[in-house]
Amino acid sequence: MSGEDQPARSFPAFGPGRRIGRRFADTWWGNAWIESMEHAALDPAQLARGRRYAFAGQVGPITVSPGRIGAAVHDGDPEHPYDTVVRLRALTGAQWDRLLDAVAARAGHIAALLDRDMPHDLVDTADTVGVRLLPGHGDLDPECDCPSWDHPCRHAAALSYQAAWLLDRDPFVLLLARGRAEPDLIAELRARNARRTVTAAGPDEATGVPAAQAYAAGPAALPGPPAAVTGPPLDLAPLLAGHDAPGVDAAALATLAADAARRARRLLAGDPADPWPVVLSR
Repeated sequence: MSGEDQPARSFPAFGPGRRIGRRFADTWWGNAWIESMEHAALDPAQLARGRRYAFAGQVGPITVSPGRIGAAVHDGDPEHPYDTVVRLRALTGAQWDRLLDAVAARAGHIAALLDRDMPHDLVDTADTVGVRLLPGHGDLDPECDCPSWDHPCRHAAALSYQAAWLLDRDPFVLLLARGRAEPDLIAELRARNARRTVTAAGPDEATGVPAAQAYAAGPAALPGPPAAVTGPPLDLAPLLAGHDAPGVDAAALATLAADAARRARRLLAGDPADPWPVVLSR
């Protein structure tokens, strides 16, 4: 993939004076990012200066692309910034396949990501298939064109701290740094979820009886075990178009509906395996 084809997202600079709670980031995964950077640091004084730079708004707009988070960071003179980058290894194609298959198997994982959340069990699911989502100790590689030899220098530390704020807001930032943009990920997860639904249902075409007709005719007319279905799941987005409601995400709703339908068919067919629906909480 050429440099021009690489997906990238740019974020406006954080203004000075941002203050948060006792820990630097707001989320557990944001703080896990910071811990990875701090564990590999050689000079705590550079970290302290980097935190001050982050709070003071001395980091310019941040650009995130596969394997790279970059920004201009200055020492107090915005006219003379340093080109600063934090690199993170992008996942291989095989790793992405394993990860996406595992995530698609759990509708709750997809819904959590769409809700801008990264629950511990999603990260645990990635670990079980040999894929590391959050950086471990030594996984972040800082670079800067300043004259300092520190690892990281104060500029790279400032960028790393502010990157944690981006991750707080949107875990898809981390997934982009790992190599895949949000639209591509959602499309691949939907495709995998659709294939799982068709595979679980079987190859035969659907047949059925309208519920009102069946119940009007009495118990003898009620259908037996459900027939297999084929084809993609119902796309709810057109149905919800023009009917916006706070908190309604068409993509998440479609995923949960497909998962609920799959589980219901398995129960009706007498298969008690995995009967419990996914429950989302806020």
